[in-house]
Amino acid sequence: MSLTVCKFGGSSLADGNNIQRVADIVENDPGRRFVVVSAPGKRYSGDIKVTDLLYECYKECGQKGNCSESFAKIRKRFRSIVEELGMETFDIGSILDETEKQIEKNKSADFAASRGEYLNARIVAAKLGRTFVDAKDIIFFDANGQFDEKKSYPLIAEALADCQGAVIPGFYGTDINGKIKTFSRGGSDISGSIIARAVNADLYENWTDVSGFLACDPRIVNNPQKIETISFKELRELSYMGANVLHADSIFPVRKGDIPIKIKNTFRPEDAGTLILPSKKYVKSGNIVTGIAGKKDFTVIYLEKSMMNSEIGFARKVLSVLEKDGICFEHMPSGIDTLSLVIESRYFSESTLEELIEQLKEAVKPDYIHALENIALVATVGHGMASNIGTSARLFNALSEANINIRMIDQGSSEINIIVGIDNADYERCVRAIYREFFE
Repeated sequence: MSLTVCKFGGSSLADGNNIQRVADIVENDPGRRFVVVSAPGKRYSGDIKVTDLLYECYKECGQKGNCSESFAKIRKRFRSIVEELGMETFDIGSILDETEKQIEKNKSADFAASRGEYLNARIVAAKLGRTFVDAKDIIFFDANGQFDEKKSYPLIAEALADCQGAVIPGFYGTDINGKIKTFSRGGSDISGSIIARAVNADLYENWTDVSGFLACDPRIVNNPQKIETISFKELRELSYMGANVLHADSIFPVRKGDIPIKIKNTFRPEDAGTLILPSKKYVKSGNIVTGIAGKKDFTVIYLEKSMMNSEIGFARKVLSVLEKDGICFEHMPSGIDTLSLVIESRYFSESTLEELIEQLKEAVKPDYIHALENIALVATVGHGMASNIGTSARLFNALSEANINIRMIDQGSSEINIIVGIDNADYERCVRAIYREFFE
């Protein structure tokens, strides 16, 4: 029997009816031994996620010294879930009382936010009749705030070794000071991936409210094709560029363990979903292009200097300026005498952009420097692109026919992606033009 680790997202656990659906899915397959859960998500449009309510609790503690008003909403939400599940003997009241006390005692945003996963995992474990394993006892962070795999993996494996079935809360672990620390929002995906790697699972199932990855954003292209199979490399490219079905960082643990991921729909469990495979197990079939994704609001800083290619340390000096200012760059396309920095515009107000340009002038003394704002990046991704002659020509011809001006081109060394920079205003038209060329 294969071993599967399942992670269920917030909308899948929004209320008691949905949790019952999750329980049916888990119990339908004996291989689904370990379940990782998020906090309850939105039940309807305009609803508030439990994690956001818990951040309100933290703020109220800072203002009043207690969180009774905000926590009343949490109390009502979880009592409702237990009632809907018909779990009359489950003492949710005592657990909620203790949780409120601990939030007020710890006065920590991370601790407060983590309680949504904690409470949900307690309920799901009781519903399934499985062991509750607290993430604080098995997932750890190092002194830099990064996941400590050397400490965590052996502890996870030991805790779950003799366990026939367990439920683990996602999103959090313990830092070097013994305090609760969370991953970034959506981090339960990471927790699920970590558990799958630690127990050497045969499959990591990530259950959401969609039936897998689509070839592009359905808000831009009506009813785009579903991706049946995708490689980790392709997924990484698409996730990073805004395809947000799965947390981008959740890929790494299972990628190292060569564990496939299956994206499934809690509300349509019969749908095949999308299978994500290690590159060595992935065989490209069908479309040359696997998917299209992008993001708006970038700034491109263009530098030009004669004989740049023979000036030792030029790029290092440029990147040192960014490092000093705490700025990350997305791409750095270059020529013999030119170099461009592609940076998310969120780093800049008008003054800080001008300050950065002045610092670059002082550091490398360029002949010319210019900033181009309001740029969108669109990535066309697919393993088939590298082995098919004329793919780039088709892409650029499609954009030309759509009358879209290309401001920047960047192709990765792996040749599975081509990224174009275009004006923000052309973003949606760019995605549609590429989709028409390669999918219609």
